[in-house]
Parts: sequence; C-alpha cells; structure tokens
Amino acid sequence: QVQLVESGGGLVQAGGSLRLSCAASGSIFSFNGRGWYREAPGKQREAVATFTAGGGTNYADSVKGRFTISRDNAKNTVYLLMNSLKPEDTAVYYCNALVSGVGDRLRSYWGQGTQVTVSS
Repeated sequence: QVQLVESGGGLVQAGGSLRLSCAASGSIFSFNGRGWYREAPGKQREAVATFTAGGGTNYADSVKGRFTISRDNAKNTVYLLMNSLKPEDTAVYYCNALVSGVGDRLRSYWGQGTQVTVSS
C-alpha cells in the first residue's frame, strides 16, 4: 500500500521559516514528486509550487521568491522550503506525486495534509 506522508508543518511567527517534507512509503517501483498545494479555510485548493513535465518549476505569484520546491526521487521525497512566512500562508498543505507501486500501474497520490499556521 503506497502512501505519501507529510511532515514539517506547525505554528510559526510571521517572517519565520518551515520546511515541509513528503515521503512515499510502501513497495515503490517509481516515484515522481509533482508538487505542493494548499487549502485555506473557505477557499479552494490551490497550487503553491509544482514541477513541469520538463523538470522546471512553477510557483504561485503569492509565494514567488519565498518558497522553494525540491525533490529527491531516489529517496521518494519532495520538499517545500518556506521562508518569510506570512499570516496569509496559513493553510493545510498537501503534496502530490506520481507513484508506481511494485506490480501496480502509475497512480497519482496525495498526502494527508499538514497544517501550517503563521501568527502575526
């Protein structure tokens, strides 16, 4: 059973930093981290930072210059470094990855979400 497990969320003051990690567990044949999304109360889930098919990166305008996405496909892990955090970054953050379990086809998986709260 493949799962994505997120960690690194928490409560931080405005201006602070957090590093989110998302690691795949289970019997994995291939892993391709795709990106991070967030869902704030009363709002739709939005893309925060994603990888393009060519390996480039896209960032939401609201986080450009502050957030950095990276991945280590050999370690089945994708990261999100968040600097200069603002109260409006408060949300539940979700990772997404394309994973092929051993003996299974390629599927899109989502993590369970990790809460990030930024106090002013």
